Amino acid sequence: MRGPHNILRLIRTGATLERTGAMGLIMEAFEAPPLVRATMRTLAWPFQWLGYPGDATMPPAVRALTALGPAYIKFGQILSTRPDLVGEELAAQLRVLQDKLPPFSLDTAKASIAAELGRPVDEMFDDFSPPVAAASIAQVHKARLREDGETVAIKVLRPGIERAFRRDIDAFYFAARMVEVLAPGARRLRPTDVIAHFDGVVTAELDLRLEAASASEFAANTGADEGFRLPDVRWHLSSRRVMTMEWADGVPLGDNAALDAAGHDRVALAARVLQLFLSHALRDGYFHADMHQGNLKVAANGDILAYDFGIMGHIDEYTRRVYAEILYGFIKRDYRRVAEVHFEAGYVPRDQDVDAFARALRAVGEPIFGMDASRISMGSLLSYLFEVTERFGMETRTELILLQRTMVVVEGVARSLDPQINIWQVARPVVEDYIRGEMGPRAALRDLGRTAMVLSRYGPRLPGLVEAALIRQAAPETTTPPRRWPGRLLWGAAGIALGAGAALLGMALF
Repeated sequence: MRGPHNILRLIRTGATLERTGAMGLIMEAFEAPPLVRATMRTLAWPFQWLGYPGDATMPPAVRALTALGPAYIKFGQILSTRPDLVGEELAAQLRVLQDKLPPFSLDTAKASIAAELGRPVDEMFDDFSPPVAAASIAQVHKARLREDGETVAIKVLRPGIERAFRRDIDAFYFAARMVEVLAPGARRLRPTDVIAHFDGVVTAELDLRLEAASASEFAANTGADEGFRLPDVRWHLSSRRVMTMEWADGVPLGDNAALDAAGHDRVALAARVLQLFLSHALRDGYFHADMHQGNLKVAANGDILAYDFGIMGHIDEYTRRVYAEILYGFIKRDYRRVAEVHFEAGYVPRDQDVDAFARALRAVGEPIFGMDASRISMGSLLSYLFEVTERFGMETRTELILLQRTMVVVEGVARSLDPQINIWQVARPVVEDYIRGEMGPRAALRDLGRTAMVLSRYGPRLPGLVEAALIRQAAPETTTPPRRWPGRLLWGAAGIALGAGAALLGMALF
């Protein structure tokens, strides 16, 4: 329920951050202004007793987020990939939120699997291990299939996870609506739509049948990608709360020491992670939207292994072209074209000045290009771009939220592997290839061919559709007369009364 009772949940959030000592650390990591720090801590301090204590053995930020629940853990996972924003120390602490959370018991996991698959675990699996990874929504066990001895990974949802997420999301909905009521200027950002988008993503992540389908589609799209591999789904041993996949052996992408010890080239891995993401987003319009280090490994042969397909992003072909043109415009420093793309896509209202918008975009791009490679950031670009488009009346584009968020996460992963990576230089060949393939002369001919195919399918109906449209256009406009039944009823009643009176008068006279 999304009523005022959620105020307590939001108060408890601030109280938990203050009680665990995380409030000050987070404010410092984000370099919040002194007034903001003082205000937040002053508001939260009297309510500390309402905050969750958490596990005192954990670092403050991890302790607070794990105590608050899965939605907050997701937030921490994102921050763990951005040492450039929160610092190396806090990012390293938050990284345990990716796959090292406290697990639930082995007996509970086996009971859940047996209930979902309809058979005792021992009939299906041998060597069923304790949890090898535990994240915010599920945990993973290693086992061997009894039928053929294959080693598999079994993912099981946490007990009660659906209810826990529902509670957090309801509180977020309430907060979004309060923002819209109390700060009308923020309605342009469509906070309720943003939360609704997040709600849809999470709902899909809580049904492992949908995750299995996502893994299958993603594998079909990326089968030819060099240096990238996905584990296969075992459909007959998967259900809504359980998913069984091929076991993927490799070094965690977040363990730089282990990667170095195994002889992997971290600079090449950083470039490949970023280029793979851009290829999937631009080429396929379907991308892994949770590409943090906890969901990526490196195989012995150097292939990047991806898993955990609960959050996948989809963008249509037109949006992909807009996104590519914006990126390419910044790469080429063609700010006029970037501005025109925003207007053509309807992102910025037409009553704004395109030249003024182009100058504002130049103020965004030029300082970034003036930085050294280690400081160039697409995340910073998106942040600055948001500030500029806000001034020019651009509304929040909910279809780009997941794409932008994943771009920030992937950049963080790449930078953790290679702090000196030049994001623009690595992204440029992928974006240029897409521009050539999708927006050049051959692409225009292909689009014309598709249009002709559509017209040919509707060909037999076109004359009738055109004729009907012309008839509607030529017909005189008819205005619906106002409903006069109240007046007619009144006059009718008056007539009846007069008639009855006349009849009575006549009877009296005769």
